[in-house]
Amino acid sequence: MDIAHLKAWIGRTETIEDQASAGQMAGLAALLDHVLPPWRPGEVPPLGHWLYFLARARQSEIDADGHPRRGAFLPPVELPRRMWAGSRVAFRTSIEIGAAMTRRSTILDVRAKTGASGEMVFVTVRHEIATAKGTVLTEEQDIVFREAPRSPRTLRAVGETPVPNAQPAVAPGEFVRRVTPDPTQLFRFSALTFNAHRIHYDRDYCKNVEGYPGLVVQGPFTAMLLMDHFLRARPGAEVERFVYRAQRPLYDTAPFDVCLTHTEGGAELRALDPEGEVAMVAQVAAA
Repeated sequence: MDIAHLKAWIGRTETIEDQASAGQMAGLAALLDHVLPPWRPGEVPPLGHWLYFLARARQSEIDADGHPRRGAFLPPVELPRRMWAGSRVAFRTSIEIGAAMTRRSTILDVRAKTGASGEMVFVTVRHEIATAKGTVLTEEQDIVFREAPRSPRTLRAVGETPVPNAQPAVAPGEFVRRVTPDPTQLFRFSALTFNAHRIHYDRDYCKNVEGYPGLVVQGPFTAMLLMDHFLRARPGAEVERFVYRAQRPLYDTAPFDVCLTHTEGGAELRALDPEGEVAMVAQVAAA
């Protein structure tokens, strides 16, 4: 792998315009099974910006995994498996439904690493979203590209060999809700985000090519479920910051739990896989 060539993408930018349509938010509310959503009316809810600025590559530009071919904005990493490993989002002010938006994206870093699952490349992208109010949101997003699986054990962690969970599956005082993922739910989220990554809907590809035991629950969908879990506990909260990190995949083969512990100024959130291991951790800061 020529990491020096990949690092040449650092500093590359991309600008996309979009409008905060109400239709996307209606679809999100339906997916999350809300009659009355717990977010503020007339505004894009926290993390709702992920449903805009969608990659609309022509069909001839789609790669074997369903993503657009790399080498334009994202560097041409040759490792076959791709995951959205985490984000750090700062919400400066609200995005009103109907607002015209501009997103400027910049490649901040490209770095190689070797872990239990073999070679990996981490790409960090900074997004800045602006409306007529000015910059309303900034996000740093981590994307990880990985080798094809060597053994089932390598599927468990995003990065290094996972540390056994020393905490009880559900800690005292946590607010817990069980989620039962299914192919329809995953397909609807992929449709909302115009995401054709085949690991989320093509079971044969998922198992036989990328080596997963079932359809993979989208990382941003799990993060949205955690945010939704927070908003169910604090309807209408003004979220100022959200940070999440994926630790291992979740699949459509069994239910998983989303857990919340209130903190001063926000909450700690976790998604636990069927064995009680932590699949995702997140922190919310809210006014």
